[in-house]
Amino acid sequence: MKKHEYITGKPGPGGEKGLKLKPIRTRKIYEEIVNQIKELIGEGNLKPGDRLPSERELAERLHVSRASVREALSALAAMGVITIRPGEGTFVQAVRNGAIVEPLAMALLMDRQATLDLLEAREILETETAALAARRACPEEMEKLEEIIKEMEVELEEGRLGEETDVRFHLTIAEAAHNSVLSRLMYTVSDTIRQALRSSRQRLYQTPENAEKLYLQHKAIYEAIISRDARGARRAMADHLKFVARELKKG
Repeated sequence: MKKHEYITGKPGPGGEKGLKLKPIRTRKIYEEIVNQIKELIGEGNLKPGDRLPSERELAERLHVSRASVREALSALAAMGVITIRPGEGTFVQAVRNGAIVEPLAMALLMDRQATLDLLEAREILETETAALAARRACPEEMEKLEEIIKEMEVELEEGRLGEETDVRFHLTIAEAAHNSVLSRLMYTVSDTIRQALRSSRQRLYQTPENAEKLYLQHKAIYEAIISRDARGARRAMADHLKFVARELKKG
């Protein structure tokens, strides 16, 4: 297999261009697709108004399933990176979220209080998002949450931090709420949440029993959602985020 593949990006008014993409080899396939497309935009290889190849073409060039491509495009659309126009294609958006995310990410690295503020903001946002997910999640989204919970159990047994799986769990709940604004807000700050989780989990895991507590908290959120228990999902999410905030304040 070649190290890189080239696909054709189709700009609105201009000609064709070669885009450098790497075959996908990770378990979290859709995240890798998202990262590659974001990198192409960041490097200027894809510009606002450019049309992406079709779902089928992307799947063939990246050696992945169309379902993985569809999931990645859905995530990019929720982030505001692309727009999907039925009957026309998928286009790169002019609006970029970097102006919001990058200063916030820097603040998290420099100021512990910013991490606590992020948790407070997440509690405001995600408790109601979890309640909506309990009411609106489709069977496929519930299956995805179940798979993530199983991954978390494996990571717990192997002693891994699992911050990527944690982010994916919360983003899936945002998608399951079926509210485009809530979903976009979560994806907008997803990189910031990822950075915060990486540092906060290292501190949380200094207390041995916290790893299992975090797993059980996520499982409680999942069980409330699949039971269509909106009140229980709201409470479980609040309990989880309050616990994290309390533990971080101890350090």
